[in-house]
Parts: sequence; C-alpha cells; structure tokens
Amino acid sequence: MANLIYPLYQLMTLFTAFLNPIGFHGETKPRVEFDSHKALFVFGDSLFDPGNNQYLNGSLPQPSATTWPYGESYFEHPTGRLSDGRIVPDFIAEFAKLPILTPYLQPGSHRFTDGTNFASAGAGVLPETNAGTIHINLQLSYFKDVEKSLRKEIGNEAAKNLLKRAVYLFSMGGNDYFNFYTMYPNATQTDQRKYVEMVIGNLTSVLKEIYGMGGRKIAFQNAGPLGCLPSMREMNPNLGGECAEELSKLARLHNRYLASVLKKLESELPGFKYSLFDYFNSLGDRVSNPSTYGFKEGKAACCGSGTYRGSGCGGGVSGTDLFEVCSDPGEYVWFDGAHTTERTNKQLAELLWSGVPNVTRPYNVKQLFELA
Repeated sequence: MANLIYPLYQLMTLFTAFLNPIGFHGETKPRVEFDSHKALFVFGDSLFDPGNNQYLNGSLPQPSATTWPYGESYFEHPTGRLSDGRIVPDFIAEFAKLPILTPYLQPGSHRFTDGTNFASAGAGVLPETNAGTIHINLQLSYFKDVEKSLRKEIGNEAAKNLLKRAVYLFSMGGNDYFNFYTMYPNATQTDQRKYVEMVIGNLTSVLKEIYGMGGRKIAFQNAGPLGCLPSMREMNPNLGGECAEELSKLARLHNRYLASVLKKLESELPGFKYSLFDYFNSLGDRVSNPSTYGFKEGKAACCGSGTYRGSGCGGGVSGTDLFEVCSDPGEYVWFDGAHTTERTNKQLAELLWSGVPNVTRPYNVKQLFELA
C-alpha cells in the first residue's frame, strides 16, 4: 500500500501545480488574472512594521515587539508588530481581500503578486535616522528586487500591469522628527523648515522612482501628533501631562509640505493618483476625547512603566525591566509608549480605507483599489 501512496501524492502535487502555477516560484507564466489583480506594497516605520526588524541580523540591540504581551490580542504570540494585535496595513489588506502581508525579510517563499511589507520600526526617510533600521531608500531598493522577481515569475507584461494597478501605502517621517527634536530642542523656525524640506525632498525622490517603475496609486498616512505620545509625556514631566507642542508643530509642518508635494506630483505626473489620510487629527481626537470613540483612556498606554506607561513594555531593551499591562487593551488608545492598540488601528484603517474627503482625500484607499 505504501508503494501506491507516493505516486498518488506526486500525481496530486502535479495536479495542484497545474491549477495554481504561482506556487512554483520561477516557473510561472503570465496569467489573465494578473490583468485585474491588485497588490499592496507597504513602506514605513514602526506603525506599519509587521516584524521585519527581527530579521536584521543583530544590527539592533533588541528586536522590537518580540516578547509578551505584544501580539496577545489576535496572534496570541509576538510577531514583531508593535501592538497587541493587528496593525493598519493588516486591516487594509483584509479590506482589499488580500492575505495579511508577511514581512519582506521573513525567510521562506513569498507571494509577491499580492504585495509585501518593507516597513521597519525606527526607520526614517533620511538614512542617518536610527542607523541599522531599513530606511526608505533601502526599502525602495528591496522593492526593486521584488520588481525583478515578479518579472521573472509572471513575465514582463504581467508584472508591468500588476505594478501599475497596485496601491503603495506609506507611513514615514515620525522618526526623523523625533531625532531632530531630541538633538536640536532649541532649533529655530528656519532650521525646522529646512529639515522638513530635506525629509520631504527625499520622500519625493522615492515617489518619483516608484512612478518610474510603473506605480500610479499612492496612499499616505501623514505624521501623527508626535508630541502627544505617552513616551513624550513621560519624557517631559515639566509639561504637566500636556503634549510636547514643539514636536507636534514639526509634524504639522511636515503634513503641510506633504499635502502640497502630493498635489504637485498629481499635476505633473500623468496617471498619478493619491490618498492622504489625516492621521494627525484622527488620532489626536481619540487621544483628547477617548470616550467619543469607545475608549476609556487616551493619554496613558496599556503596557509599560511610569506615570503614562510610556516605556518598557515587554521588558524594554534588556527584556527584563518591570512593567505593567492593562487587563483590556481595547479600552486604551495606546498599547505602548508610541504605538496604538489593535482596536485603535482598526478604527484608523477604516478611515484610511473609506474615509470621507475631509479625512482622507482626494481619494480614499478603497477608491484607489477600485481604479483601473
């Protein structure tokens, strides 16, 4: 009987390969379905990182979000996501009827025809921001490798169509401004403006490169209320629990420049479409008025140590620091000192996906996916 089982298994495997040739990497041929298939490619920082940093070969002292209680609410184990569960790109993929995207650096096979996620916790738009993370230009380099892989896998024409129809989702800039604020607390308005222009200039170059590779549909989450993070309240006790306004001011300046440059690109680049989500005010309103959105706490985090649980969730850098964890993360806007809970993430993702024009404009992400 055993002799019959193995040939039967081979026959079933070949039959499966015939029905689903994409499973055999490097041997697939272009298929009609790629003419309408929509992929999602994610670029970003810790807000969008699905766990890439745990594969960075020791370039960081301690991979983030790899200890309990990260991941407890949905995955039931740490995945490298800086939340108790899913993050915004996970929900966007779900809404788009795509699988949750795996980290680009995760070993093993990848289905790049669905997209992938390059985001890295701590990463910046500028290469010098938090060395050792995957800065935006390195993420772009990885995307170029994915393009080559797709061309090899499904053929040049199918790959071209897939990249044109794909949506490119970004969350970048916050870490650059954290670093600037820490290094230059007394920076003049001129210095602040020059720095923001440098960040926006580098972002613009990346967007133009993606456009040159065929990308047409860009979705951005703008910079959040950086001065209102639990970690910033913790670091600035002299503010009496109020937000660090200078840092939030940098975020607002970034957002004005970002809105302007996206509008300019739309007018200059044929076929360029974009979605800009007002993350700053959407999250800020939940922090200021948590009960309006079904939360009990907007200032302090669910997990961490200190007055606002602003640091140390999961044991900190050493993994051994003492910390507290709330009983129900869904009652909190923040999970740790700088990152939101799964419940918050779902609310924000819904606004990004189908928000009205005063929240997500000129297209929302659902509309971008619906475009040809």
